[in-house]
Amino acid sequence: MLFESFIAKRYLSFKQKQAFISIIALLSTGGVALGVMALITVIAVMTGVEKEMKRKILGIDPHMIVMKQGGGFSEYNKINAILQKTEGVISTNPFVYSQVMLKASAGVSGSILKGIGAEYTTSKDPFKKNNLHKIFLKLSTYKSETEKQVIPGIILGKQLADNLKVSSGNTIYIISQKGMISPIGIVPSMKRFKVIDTFKTGMYYYDESLSYILLKDAQKIMRMKDTVTGIAVWTDDIYSVEKISEKIMSEIKHPYWVQNFLNTHQDLFSALKLEKTAMFIILMLIVLVAAFNIASSLIMMVMKKKRDIGILKAMGATNRSIKKIFIFNGLAIGFTGTVIGVISGSVLCFLIKHYKFIELPKNVYPFSTIPVALNFTDVLFIAFSTILICFFASLYPAHQATKIDPVEAIRYE
Repeated sequence: MLFESFIAKRYLSFKQKQAFISIIALLSTGGVALGVMALITVIAVMTGVEKEMKRKILGIDPHMIVMKQGGGFSEYNKINAILQKTEGVISTNPFVYSQVMLKASAGVSGSILKGIGAEYTTSKDPFKKNNLHKIFLKLSTYKSETEKQVIPGIILGKQLADNLKVSSGNTIYIISQKGMISPIGIVPSMKRFKVIDTFKTGMYYYDESLSYILLKDAQKIMRMKDTVTGIAVWTDDIYSVEKISEKIMSEIKHPYWVQNFLNTHQDLFSALKLEKTAMFIILMLIVLVAAFNIASSLIMMVMKKKRDIGILKAMGATNRSIKKIFIFNGLAIGFTGTVIGVISGSVLCFLIKHYKFIELPKNVYPFSTIPVALNFTDVLFIAFSTILICFFASLYPAHQATKIDPVEAIRYE
């Protein structure tokens, strides 16, 4: 053991006469631990919220959408073939998208209608048994079982179904503004559909507005013939959508364009990122307060140990060795507090995630319990930042210790 670390350990010991310095150091350690624990817990919750929002959004929205400037396009089979050959793309699906009115016996409600091509689903399942997988499966199954039936099927968001007071088996009417031209003006198109199921994402906007039918049925009611609004695309990595978008654009070029989910929900994800950064900065202030306590305790230690420092210098200890003693003290406090904080924060995250003892109001949040995602990179960054702050807090007291004159220290102490 280096003599610097040996002396540093003795200075932090409770056996010395000035035990109150050790108590201050202990409180500083507790402050560091508390700050690290709070940081890890809050950042894990913020990361969990972001991941849960992405999961819910991608449970109903595709990773990206290919559209054509000016409206729909009929050459979607050609574009679809190009997309399926693009590296990173695992599934595609042409769709029709429009705003309609839904009429039931109990009332009327607006809806965003999506017509999806169930026959375009592939063996590579990008949906991972989420709401969109359920919708594709239900529509395709209903189609195969009811080929001779006149009434096509529709799937509604749970809140939308509640607003219309309908459930599975009921019939509703889709009213589209793209109707026929008559002597009295445009007559809206209206067609009867059977509600075959509902879905619930937990996100009010989706549950209250979305409805799904088959592509061919949507083309008929919208009078779009063999035209689609766009092509939905799923990739093997949601974090590579920007690169894959560029690849697609290099293949299909103008007038087609690609919009990915990061662009569509840019405001939401930017707000979550900003909140995460803000919480990190705010909670890091706890660590800074603890760092000031470390600096204060080390300054008091230097004042109390002037005679010891003078004797060490007289015995041949260099300024570098004296500086190391107090830096070791600061790092010992910081490292101990960081380890305790990391363990405490990890345990707290585990308890919140697995025991779900904190419940949230379902009508306010898209999840019923606090989502937690403990990221090793975040923990490592927090721990490193904390130890670095404690290191810098130790530099000034350590530098002041090197200025002590050994002759004066021994004579007057």
